[in-house]
Formats: sequence, C-alpha cells, structure tokens
Amino acid sequence: GEDRAEIRIDVYGQNPPVISLPGAIGGFSVLQDSILVLAPEVSSVLPVTYSWTVDGKEVSTDSVYTFPTEETGMFDAGLRVVNRDGADEIEFTVEVLSPGEAFSWTFDRTEYGICAGRSLMLRPLDIKYPFDAVYIWSVDGNEVQSGQTPEYVFDLTAEGSHTVNVTMRNSYTTASQDLTVAVLPAEGTYFRPADGSSNAFISRVFEYTPAPGQFINEGYTAATPAEACDYAFQRLSESQFVSLGAFGGYIVVGFDHSVESGGEGALDLQITGNAHSSSSEPGIIWVSQDENGNGLPDDTWYELRGSEYGKPETWHDYAVTYYRPSGPGMSVEWTDNRGNSGTVDYLKAFHRQDSYYPAWITADSYTLRGTRLQDRLVDESGNGSLWVGHPFDWGYADNWSATDPDIDKFSISDAVRWDGEPAGLKYIDFVKIQCGVQAKGGSTGEQSTELTLIRDLHL
Repeated sequence: GEDRAEIRIDVYGQNPPVISLPGAIGGFSVLQDSILVLAPEVSSVLPVTYSWTVDGKEVSTDSVYTFPTEETGMFDAGLRVVNRDGADEIEFTVEVLSPGEAFSWTFDRTEYGICAGRSLMLRPLDIKYPFDAVYIWSVDGNEVQSGQTPEYVFDLTAEGSHTVNVTMRNSYTTASQDLTVAVLPAEGTYFRPADGSSNAFISRVFEYTPAPGQFINEGYTAATPAEACDYAFQRLSESQFVSLGAFGGYIVVGFDHSVESGGEGALDLQITGNAHSSSSEPGIIWVSQDENGNGLPDDTWYELRGSEYGKPETWHDYAVTYYRPSGPGMSVEWTDNRGNSGTVDYLKAFHRQDSYYPAWITADSYTLRGTRLQDRLVDESGNGSLWVGHPFDWGYADNWSATDPDIDKFSISDAVRWDGEPAGLKYIDFVKIQCGVQAKGGSTGEQSTELTLIRDLHL
C-alpha cells in the first residue's frame, strides 16, 4: 500500500524589527518631576524582546518605558528590539529641565515690515512652561503693554524702523527678545501695473519647500533650494503637477506685475490642481504685497478665507516637525505642537525613491507652520481598498466640486488680517499655497496638495 500527504512550506525573507519613536531624532526635553512615557511603534511579524538603556545601563525590558524625571540633566538613552531575524536600535537624548531652565519660545522672524496705516500682530510661538509669566512689551524703549497676554498689536504710523522688545518674567526665570519693525510707505507705493508685455502666468518660483511625501524626489534630482525652485517652475510651465507633500509643504510664486483685486467677490486668481470626485487634497492660499519694494516675498502674508476659516475644527498656528529617516526606504516621522506624532509612510510598492524627505533640505529636521483643516479622508470600503478625500465647500486649492465651475478661482477680497477682519488689499504680488491637511489612507499614502497652474484672471 501507499500513503501520501502534502505539506506546504512557506519561505519568507528576513524580517528584522523596525522601531519608530517620533521625536527621538531631535531628543526629548521634559520638565523635572513630570511624566515622559516612551511608547515606540515596532514593526515585526515575529515576537520581539525590548531593552531600554540610560547612560549605558539597562533599565527596562518592557515595551513602554516611563523615563524618571526626578533628577535634572542630559541623559543618553537607547532602545534595542530583537527578533530571531535580527535587531533594530535607536539612540536619543533626554534632557530633564528644572523650572528655571524649562521656559522656551520661538519667533517666526525677528524683522517685520508693515505699510503705514496697517497693524501687525507680534507674538512668540510655541511657548512652553510659562508658569506665572508676565510679558512686558516696549517700543523704542518705552513700555507699551504688560500682562499675561503674550501678544502685542503694533500699529504705529510713523515711517521708519522701530525696535520692539518683549520680556517674559515668571517666578523662576526671565527671557527677552528684540524685534525690528519697519513702518513702510503706504499701500500702492510699489504697485507694478500690468502692460501689454505682462504674462498672466507666474514668472518665478521663489520657494519650494514641500513636506515629505510619495512624490518628493521622484523622477528628479534637486540638491539645492534653487534647483528645487527651477524644477517646480518648469513643471508648472508645462502644466505638470507639483506636489507639496504632507501638511505644511508650500510653494511661493510671483508675477511680473501686481495682480489687482477686482473688489468684493470678484475672481482674481486661478489655481488648479488634480482633484477629482474621490480626491480633494486642499491647500491653503496666502497672498502678499511687496510692501518694502525689494521684489522679494519677505512681507506680511494674508490668508485667503475659505469655507472652514474660523471653525473650531480648523487649527491656526499649527506646526509639524519632520525628521530625516536614518536610512533609505524608511517612513518619515513627525511630531506637532499639540503633542501628536505620526509618520509619512514609505510606499515601497508604488514609490521607490530612496527617501521622501526633500533632498535639498540639509537639516535633519524642519518645521512647517500654517492652518490645518479637519481630516476628511474616509475609508469608504471599510477594508482599505477605497479611500475618499471629501471636498470642502470653497476657498481651497486642489479641491473638487461637481457643481461649481469656479471652485479653482479665488478672490483677493477674501484676504484676512491676523484678527480675521478683511485685509482690504487692492493688489497682491506674491502667492503661497500650502498643504492644509495631515492625513493618510493606507496604500494611497499621505494627502498632499498638488498644483498644475497659477494665473492672473485679469489678463
């Protein structure tokens, strides 16, 4: 007799673990006697073991580690994860700060300009551990405001350069920052009228700083910011899409003339993308005048109000920091200024360039700040096979509408000041478009605003 049986043997490649701990690349800072929980995401199809170390000594073998913060100082920490196919490890620093050391703030710039007759909101950003802070503002040596409010509205009308100082005092420490504000000639001084030789389309890309994304570094090489701008300008000149990557990625463009406002509700700008019925990836639009007349976009930016402006689910002054991956073929980690973290996923089945982190950005991390819209990306299938990016009503680039033929056209009259009031701009010289969502959908990857055309509708 004879007896037979079939057995199946599956042979898999090596699958060592991969650790993701957003924020580790830049290190962690934490207040003394507070809580720092380190909870990494580990990708592994096999069982793993953990080993946490602090200053070279193993301190835990748990998957999650709560770092002790009783003692101040800088500590070298690490995590090693092992499975039978290999290991992955990361090293990072943890700085435990006393209350006197913990305060921090940032400023988006230290030099400002504003046309005479306009006001400017000055404020520190990302304030950490202020405790009982009092903020004292002075202009040209004269105190103008003192209190718990960190913002100050500058509204001097005298042309010239003014020195502004803000000092923070709390029970533990003092910090100070000098700013310079130039009050410039009134609006219209540097207006550039269009003539017969003017082009309706943009004449220059001044900045192209995308967030990481699946289309970044794909099919092109840009080693410097100038080369990146050249690439973006060439693509737009050919009506080919330029991707802004994940949240905060932006492009700044200019025209060979000033684009005039047609007044309330008039359509002045057209900005097209590649949105369709199942994919809206909205971009926030900002406009600026060349207030100082130097031909560069270093002046005040005004957001174009869209349908979501001012809603509680819309986050203003939202900032995301992206971290360079340690090797090729890896997802890009990010953290934000609201305590969240995540990744821009590497999609090896579709976009195989070495890295989605812009090659011309030399820093190991960079921060992008802007307005974030609510995530409207939905898995309509329930199984990850159909992700739909639902549109917004109006006012955003790369946004779909089946009924509104003017969904990609915009009015300069929608520009708003820092307080949400109409800016009343008579013309603009520069446009910035910035990806306004932080969302991802399985194999479709991150939502990223794409642009194909930017033009003046009056020519």
